Amino acid sequence: MESTRTLTDKIFLILKGLGMGAANKVPGVSGGVVAFVAGFYEEFIYSLRKINTKAFKLLINGRFKSFYNYINGKFLGLLFFGMIVSFFSVSKILDYLIKYYELYIWSVFFGMIIGSIYYINKDFKEWNYKTYTVLILGIIVGVSISFLSPAKENDNLWFVFFCGIISVSGMTLPGFSGSFILILLGNYVLLLVDSVNALSDTFFDIFSGDFSFIYNSQRLRMLQVLLVFTLGSVTGLVTFSHILSYILKHYKNITLSAIIGFIVGSLGVVWPWKHTIYKLADDGSHVLDSTGTKIVLNYERYIPQLNSETYYAIAYIFLGIVIVLALEYYGQKTRKQHA
Repeated sequence: MESTRTLTDKIFLILKGLGMGAANKVPGVSGGVVAFVAGFYEEFIYSLRKINTKAFKLLINGRFKSFYNYINGKFLGLLFFGMIVSFFSVSKILDYLIKYYELYIWSVFFGMIIGSIYYINKDFKEWNYKTYTVLILGIIVGVSISFLSPAKENDNLWFVFFCGIISVSGMTLPGFSGSFILILLGNYVLLLVDSVNALSDTFFDIFSGDFSFIYNSQRLRMLQVLLVFTLGSVTGLVTFSHILSYILKHYKNITLSAIIGFIVGSLGVVWPWKHTIYKLADDGSHVLDSTGTKIVLNYERYIPQLNSETYYAIAYIFLGIVIVLALEYYGQKTRKQHA
């Protein structure tokens, strides 16, 4: 599998990782959709499934090359490299764009979700009462999640570990946004803003030769929270991949219809026309993160009036659809080359 990858394929794989990383951080958007549309979802799931008892035995016995090849290391390594780079770069750009061009960015995302539904559905021919039932259930679950009210922040480490497990659902299950789930669980700011900023500050302090942070109980607590969240995420990633690998193998049609339902249901989260509900302090002022950005709690959706802004937003929806179709074209071309 690895020997057939050209330099161009490797570069595009990193770019796909960038896309997944950026999508995973934006509430309402699922990195799994990027994997599905770009044509590497099943390879991603089956590669993660290789992280099992046999893999750990190879690692413990010092057979690093065998371990690397067994888990499809080059594929996962390039993909996760792209995700990590995205987390500290592309996702920051997205934060800026959403802050100043919110309607148009959500319109692009909305178009990409529509394009994703078209992509997954166009080759799916196994519609029957079972797949239609699962499709409807998937839509109901997706829509229901989008209208839930967020819980309060909770830094209990067992709950943080659970959040880590749940948050990776967006990577492995297209249509479920891990970051939006974290908003509903009340821990989006704690886990994707405060703890990550604490890690960045710690790296900066270490490189500057300043180790005074070891006496900062709040900083150490945030690093502890981030570590537990990471362990939960890894646990969830490996666990979900094994479960999804099994059901994709034995119940592929049911799984695909459920995924289509989840993605259709997620349209409610990424609906472009919405008022953002921000977190407020006791005095009624907006709570800001360390970058000075208002912290989002949830959204209140509305039907837009027809004006120039709305027409521009509709144009961006079509742009989102075109982006997905372009990804689909590249994915088909790549699969033909490797066939």
